[in-house]
Amino acid sequence: MPSLSALVFLGLAALTLGSAGLVAFSRNIIHSALALLGTFLGIAGLYVTLSADFIAATQVLVYVGGTLVLILFAVMLTSRIAEMKISNPRGGPAVAFGLVTAVLLLLGRVAAQTPWPAEAKPPMPSTAKLGHAFLGEYLLPFELGSVVLLAAMIGAVVLARRAVRRAWERE
Repeated sequence: MPSLSALVFLGLAALTLGSAGLVAFSRNIIHSALALLGTFLGIAGLYVTLSADFIAATQVLVYVGGTLVLILFAVMLTSRIAEMKISNPRGGPAVAFGLVTAVLLLLGRVAAQTPWPAEAKPPMPSTAKLGHAFLGEYLLPFELGSVVLLAAMIGAVVLARRAVRRAWERE
């Protein structure tokens, strides 16, 4: 009987690969964008099983919260998207099938020949170590990065206000 962690890993891997397959082979671009949500969440779950909780949270915030929402808004706001017959066309399925088969055979061979460690390390959250590092030895680079990002954000606001003011003065 496989362990619970192995079953969770297999479930998350199946979610990730199944969703990625739907993204690649769906003929509807809205269904592809929604299947991308499952792919991103599956990858975040895999990060959690690897005790990389900070990367998992970043995955959810950046990709699911930012990129996917942006893609969905772009798709939904595109005019006449419903009139498209095939918005995600398929091209060369025989070549793709051959390439996927070759890659899977290569990955299987590498996985079979790799000496995997038999000992299991206890899972340790990485967030506490990362927080201590940011507030310890990496405090100065962290704060410099914060100041640079703040300056970029202020510059973007100034440029946007200037452009809005010019457009308002033309009217």
